[in-house]
Amino acid sequence: MLAPNPGPSSPTPTDYFQSPDVSAICDTDVVCSRVFEWTNNQWLANSSYVIIVKPLRIIGIILIAMLIRWLLHRAIDRLTHTSSRASMPALLRPLREKVTATAEDGQFIPERRRQRAEAIGSVLRSFVSAVVFTMAALLVFGELGFNLGPLLASAGIVGVALGFGAQSLVKDLIAGLFMLLEDQYGVGDTVDVGEATGVVETVGLRITTIRDARGVLWYIRNGEIVRVGNKSQGWAMVVIDIPIGFVNSEQAIAVLREAAQAVAELPDHQTEFLEPPDVVGVEQLTVDGATIRTIAKTTADGQVTVQRELRRALTEALEASGLSERIAASRLLPRGAVPPAYLGNSGNDQQPGGAS
Repeated sequence: MLAPNPGPSSPTPTDYFQSPDVSAICDTDVVCSRVFEWTNNQWLANSSYVIIVKPLRIIGIILIAMLIRWLLHRAIDRLTHTSSRASMPALLRPLREKVTATAEDGQFIPERRRQRAEAIGSVLRSFVSAVVFTMAALLVFGELGFNLGPLLASAGIVGVALGFGAQSLVKDLIAGLFMLLEDQYGVGDTVDVGEATGVVETVGLRITTIRDARGVLWYIRNGEIVRVGNKSQGWAMVVIDIPIGFVNSEQAIAVLREAAQAVAELPDHQTEFLEPPDVVGVEQLTVDGATIRTIAKTTADGQVTVQRELRRALTEALEASGLSERIAASRLLPRGAVPPAYLGNSGNDQQPGGAS
């Protein structure tokens, strides 16, 4: 009996789906070939770039960005911490000190430089963080397949729009940055900015707050500050004018000079004088007599204390020497309102416009 002739076999799934040659595909991709060797999984090998390489690259970008940010922040912190030392890095030195520096400046700057360095350090850290993370975000978007060209163009348009819409904000920020770099004022300084005069409580890139003598807290935008009068920066000058009437000016100058020198030698005020006080002489001559001027160069913090102490000492010195009574007598001495020649030509008891 002849065996039946077998007909064509029924198709199998392998006839419709041809398995790709994974080894050929992964010849040019080391990661793909290694994954296929380890797992013998075709889909996992073909998807290795998406599920393994890209995530690892993104994680690497983030880790490198965090490392760069940490290193830059550490460098900024080391730079700003040197502000308490006698030597100041050129980056944190005020612009005016880069040109000239005097020995007197070193007596006042440690605490002031520390506050200013902390403010500049905060700005630098924020700027570094923004730049590093922005670049890292762009690299991550590139790994995810985003087209960075339209994205950067859109960001540029948004930046231009924000620049036109927030001109005052940009002006305030730029003014605040230059204010910090030039060290125009700091926390604790007594300043005059026009309508507000008082002690600076906070200094920022956009806003400066000042507490005046009545306790009112002023919020002033840095871009609106046209001029600043700093009463606490560097040294200060005490100027005291004392009227002495028509007494002997040389005698009064000697008494005042001795009293001022005694104040400068007091242990409580000796460190507040940068130069010995001086009585410069007659400053003004009026119908009420002469005015003697006394000056003293002091520290900014000790100006008010020295001024009050000098006034007290000078007043007591004039009284102790007996000059104050002569000053009062000379100012109260009655004087005729008409020339003496006119009075001599008449024997009447009362003269027109004169004293009786």
